[in-house]
Amino acid sequence: MRQRSWVVRTLLILALIACDSLALNGAFVGVYLWAVRADAEFAASLATVGSTTWLITLLIMNVSMAVAFVGSSLYSLRRGVSRVDEFFKVIVTVSLGTFATLIINAMQPQFGRDPLPWNEQVLVSGWIGAVAGVVALRWAHRSVLTALRRRGIDVRRVIIVGTRDPGRVVLNTIRRQPEMGYHVVGFISNSTPVGTLVEGVPVLGKPAALGRVIRAAQADEVIIAVSGRTPAEVLDLVTLAEDESVEIKLYPDAFQLITNNDISIGDVSGLPLIGIRNVALDSPINRALKRTLDLVVAILVLTLSSPVMLLIALLIKFESRGPVFFVQERVGLDGKPFPTFKFRTMRVDAPLIGNWTTKDDPRVTTLGRFLRRYSLDELPQFINVIRGEMSVVGPRPEQPVWVERFSQSIPRYMRRHKQKAGITGWAQVNGLRGDTSIEERTRYDLYYVENWSLLFDIKIIIKTVVDILSGKNRGY
Repeated sequence: MRQRSWVVRTLLILALIACDSLALNGAFVGVYLWAVRADAEFAASLATVGSTTWLITLLIMNVSMAVAFVGSSLYSLRRGVSRVDEFFKVIVTVSLGTFATLIINAMQPQFGRDPLPWNEQVLVSGWIGAVAGVVALRWAHRSVLTALRRRGIDVRRVIIVGTRDPGRVVLNTIRRQPEMGYHVVGFISNSTPVGTLVEGVPVLGKPAALGRVIRAAQADEVIIAVSGRTPAEVLDLVTLAEDESVEIKLYPDAFQLITNNDISIGDVSGLPLIGIRNVALDSPINRALKRTLDLVVAILVLTLSSPVMLLIALLIKFESRGPVFFVQERVGLDGKPFPTFKFRTMRVDAPLIGNWTTKDDPRVTTLGRFLRRYSLDELPQFINVIRGEMSVVGPRPEQPVWVERFSQSIPRYMRRHKQKAGITGWAQVNGLRGDTSIEERTRYDLYYVENWSLLFDIKIIIKTVVDILSGKNRGY
């Protein structure tokens, strides 16, 4: 069900991108055709413009607008965003894209090309046409989407936790707005027996069974609408739902514990809901961007470092008996194990399971200490990146024995596995390496997972390189 929903959602996003592209390019071409007919002098200035200049300017405009639209989250298909809100967001985004296009177009002479001529009338008319076209086609897309949702397509299956007044308010609000595409499949309740119908919707289980119920009902979203619960009880519910990779929202009466960095305030038809921060990489576009960055960096690093890696391999064989590579099972995306590759830095008879490396660890070889100091032992993990098991940036992977232990003792620990494990991470560039506080490290990991962006990854990569070269935050 979720796989099918992902495919439908991807197709809807692609359709929206096509609508925007049609509107923007139509406005661009249309305003120049109009200007040629309306202004003979301007038409004469365009007569000498070659096809290459037109194509380059169109490319500049499309790339600028694409960056602006993606950066403004205009392809998230968020439910509950009004037409008015979308209208104002389009105005700002088209303005930014237009400004970027003008700036880049003006730089063309630096590369030996004449920029495409324009004047104030072309600029204003083009901007108005772009905004009007984008808004019109987006509203048409929204109307089609609403019709599809009324027919059960792109509908999100919702479980409501709580059958008392807050839960019923959420249910009735959703029922009044079928075009939002929500379908309540059941309740979770401690006070109402399983199987009971609450306003026609069944109680599917008790809070302790939330994870199992989510899987059985193939739910996409959980709305926690309980009152009188302690912060620990609310956090337990959030953790159970997070482990199933569903979106989570809290009706305000249930909100006591989650920090401001973890929430976003929204509404469903005027009903205020507090959304636990979604995983940014749930978006197909974001996943594609991150994967592209991973492949570019991994291929570049492996290509440039191959002579160094060969030398390290020879030195390892020369220094001590045993294999060149150290292969160990670690836990990655969605809690699935995978083999990690590193240069061996310990004696072959050193214990492998359950012990972190400490300063002056006797298990580490002389060469191994040097490799760890400059993180050279982790170069083979770029092979894991190529294989798709790891990312360049992400929470560091742990052994299964530690993951099992930490998941029982640290709230929301498993949420860090909603992204691929990384060679470097936000925790590591902030000094949390090796035998350091796992609770603090988890907080940094969760911040990264919930605030991911391509620029954030690039920042961490740059900071990692600077730290290695400067000797800061070195391993041991």
